Amino acid sequence: MYPESHSSAGQATRQSSRFRNALGVLEDAIGAHAFPGCAFGVLVDGRIVLQGALGRFTWEEDSPLVAADTVYDVASLTKVVATTAAAMLLVQRGQLDLEIRLGDLLPDFVAGRAAWDLARNVTLSHLLAHSSGLPGYVELFRAASKPAELLDACQRLPIEAAPGTRAEYSDPGFILLGKSIEALVHEDLAGWMRREIYAPLGMTVTGFCPPLATRPAIPPTEVDSDFRHRCIQGEVQDENAWVLGGVAGHAGLFSNVQDLLRFAAAILGDRRSQEPRKEPSLFDRRIVEQFAQRQLPQGSARALGWDTPSEPSSSGKHFSRHSIGHLGYSGCSLWIDLDAGLAVVLLSNRTWPDRKSQLIRQVRPAFHDAVREAI
Repeated sequence: MYPESHSSAGQATRQSSRFRNALGVLEDAIGAHAFPGCAFGVLVDGRIVLQGALGRFTWEEDSPLVAADTVYDVASLTKVVATTAAAMLLVQRGQLDLEIRLGDLLPDFVAGRAAWDLARNVTLSHLLAHSSGLPGYVELFRAASKPAELLDACQRLPIEAAPGTRAEYSDPGFILLGKSIEALVHEDLAGWMRREIYAPLGMTVTGFCPPLATRPAIPPTEVDSDFRHRCIQGEVQDENAWVLGGVAGHAGLFSNVQDLLRFAAAILGDRRSQEPRKEPSLFDRRIVEQFAQRQLPQGSARALGWDTPSEPSSSGKHFSRHSIGHLGYSGCSLWIDLDAGLAVVLLSNRTWPDRKSQLIRQVRPAFHDAVREAI
């Protein structure tokens, strides 16, 4: 079930040489101040063919070096590695119908609205496809200081377009999706994910709200001079997720390359092999295919929870149309090519010390292109 890694120094050296151009892209990115450091990994047909790290936690010369197993705030990778993954498993088990209305699980979402309000037609599939009509991003944290206050404000947001007619990437949509899953399983997302997905896959470091003792080993994301007025290290960068207590459907997850490659291996399953697996994959192939299909409205590149390559794409120009992935605001990404049996993870803190640099937009496709060309 788990990806195999190379164990000998000779193998690692040969792989580093093979991916010289890809590593060069990352070295140049550090030199250009796209990010102070990064960790990365590549999985092909169940084997890790590249894994490593470059740079430091921050730009200071005495800052810790990033290691291959360094844990990062993966930001919106939470949407697929937590919330979407939970929905996939629940659908697979017959415990969740994606066409159920959000108001049936979160009654306050429709309470007090007019009978004709569009909110009454929002389903979980709309939330997954980012076609609910909810706004893309709202600074709910400006007025809400407690989890209940922020959730209440999120549930009262107006529906700006008829569900299914507009594709707009929505953080509020995934906040509500995470809360609806919690309502369904009668448990918080963090505990359910740890028991049902992360533990079975051997994802030993992935989770929400890292303990205080571990936070110095996590690269900081920014010096927050606007809201919390301190260095943000080992706590979720996203302010809405922070007000929600660090556990949310849209952000809050921390992970490392090894764990994310284990997750990618579970998504890929045995699709490249004609032989039956000794151990069953956590996710059935039919569920992966269902969630990998592009959704309405026409022209949207969004699948159910996942993104797919568009033009241009952060995955570069070599990933097949039959690929799924996601980005994280902090500078992280996960792309999986279902046809090639390939997964690529890139983790960084591109928002250090502030959020101004946008160089990651050039780095991601260049890195993915170089990886694919090496393979």
